[in-house]
Amino acid sequence: MSDEEDDIILSELDNEELVQQMHDDLYDGLKEEIEEGVNILLGRGWQPYQVLTEALVAGMTIVGNDFRDGILFVPEVLLAANAMKGGMAILKPLLAETGAPRMGKMVIGTVKGDIHDIGKNLVSMMMEGAGFEVVDLGINNSVDAYLEALEAEDADILGMSALLTTTMPYMKVVIDTLNEKGKRGDYIVLVGGAPLNEEFGRAIGADAYCRDAAVAVETAKKFIARKHNQMAAG
Repeated sequence: MSDEEDDIILSELDNEELVQQMHDDLYDGLKEEIEEGVNILLGRGWQPYQVLTEALVAGMTIVGNDFRDGILFVPEVLLAANAMKGGMAILKPLLAETGAPRMGKMVIGTVKGDIHDIGKNLVSMMMEGAGFEVVDLGINNSVDAYLEALEAEDADILGMSALLTTTMPYMKVVIDTLNEKGKRGDYIVLVGGAPLNEEFGRAIGADAYCRDAAVAVETAKKFIARKHNQMAAG
């Protein structure tokens, strides 16, 4: 089937069918189809935030659940996340213009001395897929790099990743520095990586240890909801 025929089929679907098709296309990692679907919905007068939540975030939630349950694996999730990024590239400037509600903002990076980033990249993509804004600092990050980014970006969440037992303790250095500066309470701190566990997360003073990207998204949503509720109550 040619791309042109594909486009005709997409544009002939009603909104409900199109959103359903976009969930399937996301699942299959079809970037061009996702971009096309986003443009069709916008052309029909949908608000950017509605396209984001109903077509993209809802679709990535299915991907995240199947990844968590062992039905999908890293390569498929990366493809889905790449398709999501195609749609997000269209929506991002429009979301900024319309002042859409913000899910939350995360600064993430691999800690000093560690150059492994596949897990971190997956978390970044899945968080974006869930509607979070993500600032990825890359690998080998010092305390200062984390702290500067948290402040400059007005972030809600700090995500730190480590794959080596020798670099894990650096997470505590970052958290201790936040404590010393009286800023620990300003951020939700999530940590992850193969050698970590819940006990280690608690010991260093993180808010939570996340064993994989799907858990990271669920945990972030839970903490952000709690933060919003506290602000509303206060």
